[in-house]
Order: sequence, then structure tokens, then C-alpha cells
Amino acid sequence: MTHLLITTGPESSGKTTLATQLSDSLRCPLVREASRDYLNARYRAQPGYQYGQHDLLNIARLQLEHEQKVLQQGPPFVVCDTDLLVIVVWSEVRYGHAEPALLDLFGQSLTAGPRTYLLCDHHIPWEPDPLREHPQGRDMLAARYRDRLHGLGVSYLTASGDPHQRLQQALAAMAKTAASN
Repeated sequence: MTHLLITTGPESSGKTTLATQLSDSLRCPLVREASRDYLNARYRAQPGYQYGQHDLLNIARLQLEHEQKVLQQGPPFVVCDTDLLVIVVWSEVRYGHAEPALLDLFGQSLTAGPRTYLLCDHHIPWEPDPLREHPQGRDMLAARYRDRLHGLGVSYLTASGDPHQRLQQALAAMAKTAASN
């Protein structure tokens, strides 16, 4: 069964960098973050567009679809640059709650196979990006992700330090996971 390695955490915490490095190191498929392409396409088509909760549900469906497509190939590992947990937290922070349909999709995604979350430490410099919204809220977001991961009872580790150190921590965790299976 395929094991999913999922980078998660606050904005500008190195998720994409770690996911790309991990995918390259393990020579396994990478499921990219669907929200960036989705929102950029919306903004190009309609400048000034303001996304809503329906967009988060569409992004979640798209993210899950991409994940499932790669899982059908049956590789030993798949790296995901975020998953539906990010969308659930995003909805809770932005709108005060996550829609039941989004929570249902997230629950469905958790049954796709064993997964290890790599919670990226946010104590790195903020990189401005038009899609990022919370430069001052990374401590709050990090706590929210930790609480969610604890509540789910899923396996996770916190990746910290520079990009090389984060990659080494993730690879060590994967080696331990592979040895225990």
C-alpha cells in the first residue's frame, strides 16, 4: 500500500520546498498544491475576484482528485505538497468553520492509505506572495495545525531548521516508517 508523505503547516513555512526535495530524493510522485493553480486561474480570468467557501470546496475536490490519480499508480511513496487539512484549517480561519461537505472530503482522504504529516516549522523568514494572507498569524496557525494533527491521531513530525536539515529529518522518519512495515 502506498504511504503518503504530506507537508503541512502555516503559510510561508517551507512546505513546497520540502515536498519537492523529498519527492526528488525518494524518486516518487509529487502531488502539487491545487489551490495555487486554481486561484491564479480565477484571478487571471476575473481580476479582483474574491474567493469564497465554494472555492475552497472546489479546491479540495481538485486536490483529492490529483491525489487519487497518483495513488492509482501504486508507488511505495507519494509526496503531497499539502492536502485537505490545509483547506479545512484555511476555512476555519477565514470563515470560522469548515463546511460539512469539506469535512466529509477530508475524512474520505484520510482513508486513502497510511500517511505521515510533516509539519513545517514556521520560524523561517516570511516570503511575500499575493496568495498569502497571514504574515502575523503564523504562531496561531502552527498551533492550530498541531492541535488538529493531535486530534486526528495521525503520525507526524515537525520539520525544522534549514532546508537540508528538514529534508534529513523527513528522510530519517521515512526510513523508520519503512523499517517498521
